[in-house]
Amino acid sequence: MATITLRGNKISTSGSLPKVGGKAPDFVLVDGDLNNVTLDNYKGKKKLLSIVPSLDTPVCAMSTKKFNEAAQSRKDTVFLMISADLPFAMKRFCAAEGVGNVIPLAMMRSRNFAKDYGVLIQDGPLAGITARAVVVLDADNKVLHAELVPEIAQEPDYDKALAAL
Repeated sequence: MATITLRGNKISTSGSLPKVGGKAPDFVLVDGDLNNVTLDNYKGKKKLLSIVPSLDTPVCAMSTKKFNEAAQSRKDTVFLMISADLPFAMKRFCAAEGVGNVIPLAMMRSRNFAKDYGVLIQDGPLAGITARAVVVLDADNKVLHAELVPEIAQEPDYDKALAAL
């Protein structure tokens, strides 16, 4: 279990991020067409997983836009934006904000992803959704970088995440 804060108030997550150097846990998430997707859908590509509470918040929106911009020049990498939002809301956000270089994925059918990656918030007003984190994987799903952002209202370290690619 990890401790993070929401505007200075301590909250707990379900565990710890996958360890750098280890193998990333597989997952089943839902894409914008309501299809289940797994790590295997992105086989042979590097992956940047930007895990956010909801795209409907300023920091989540900002980080998604920044990673969308970075994705333009990284054809060897898929940028996965993962949240508890419904695929419909994620599609609306991406269309309204001109975000087309990232792949939004939803946890709508299961919270197992959040549990397996140690980011499921256990208590406080955001219990049941994810903490903010970035996990970078190589083409074989080995963890190259993992950051659990200590304060939910804070942005991740973009430079470190992108350097890991």
